[in-house]
Amino acid sequence: MPGRASDARAAVGDKPVFAYIASLPEPQRAIAEAVDALAARTLPGLTRSVKWGMSYYGVGDGWCFCCGSFDGLVKLMFVNGDTLDPVPPVTPVGMGKATRGVELETPADLDERQAADWMRQITSRPGVGRR
Repeated sequence: MPGRASDARAAVGDKPVFAYIASLPEPQRAIAEAVDALAARTLPGLTRSVKWGMSYYGVGDGWCFCCGSFDGLVKLMFVNGDTLDPVPPVTPVGMGKATRGVELETPADLDERQAADWMRQITSRPGVGRR
């Protein structure tokens, strides 16, 4: 991935994710806030965590997607995203062969309908890691 993730410390829960998002510069903060709010509206039972300098989201017993700021944009990446329909267009470097997602430069770049559909699809599959 171009750039590097934030140095936010790993921690499970809403507060660490909200603090991570608040630490981002604009417009990345607005994008990450929009992704987080969309996830909260879309997924009952949503859990959050900060891992590897990004916010991670899951439902059930694994993490399903993440949102992180890199070099002036935000990456919304889906673990096992190659199983989604349609498959998201971006294959990130260093996040596993099956990860797919989108790169967002402005809040307007977030297609909420498509992202919510991907969120619902990916949480119906097994996540990664145990919480």
